[in-house]
Amino acid sequence: MSTAITSASSKLIIKAYKDPNFTDESTTVSSFETTIPPEKFNLGTKIVLRTAQPAGKTGTDGGFEKTTPQQLDLEFLFDRTGVIPGYPSIEGKKHLDVKDDIEAFKKVVLIYEGENHKPNYLMVLWGALAFKCMLSELNIEYKLFRPDGTVLRAVAKAKFIEFVEKEELAAIQNDQSPDLTHIRVVQEGDTLPLMTYRIYGDSKYYLQVAKVNGLANFRKLRAGQQIYFPPIQKQS
Repeated sequence: MSTAITSASSKLIIKAYKDPNFTDESTTVSSFETTIPPEKFNLGTKIVLRTAQPAGKTGTDGGFEKTTPQQLDLEFLFDRTGVIPGYPSIEGKKHLDVKDDIEAFKKVVLIYEGENHKPNYLMVLWGALAFKCMLSELNIEYKLFRPDGTVLRAVAKAKFIEFVEKEELAAIQNDQSPDLTHIRVVQEGDTLPLMTYRIYGDSKYYLQVAKVNGLANFRKLRAGQQIYFPPIQKQS
């Protein structure tokens, strides 16, 4: 399942961090900023269903197992032909080379952080997009050259995998986690305390749920009604 989205923002910024909490910026390279913004980005995820066949049965239940972290696909254009405003050509300026541009990009997204011996944690910022991730795949296509072999244009196709901390990932993969938002549809015979117990493992939070949903009379739930269960801080 994926979605292609076009951003209205003119610049895409990738910030590099040394820690998974995204608080300690890399001391080697801090960020990369595109002069030529991508035209769009593709954001996708996968739903994993159970495929194992239960003992004694001929089929599978097809039940939900988990969702995978999101994948962000981006294409970056590097061009030194001079035809793109704000992106000067290499004519008379030997230090401006597409290879140098790509190396600057790779230092942020790919090159190992010296202290941690692994690539940086990344934050991709573009318009409303703020995506915590790590690079999973990078392919570079060199497309245009000068007679002496100098690269004039290249396209980098990058895949970034969403980074989710262990605690958050455990909550995401646990459909009953109280740390996530849930929406449930009322079935015949349901009561608010019972539904609250199913989500939080304790019915004592039903008054909080009633307040959030603006329920004047929580004892009269209607079949088909949607109830919003927010994340809560469990009381000891």
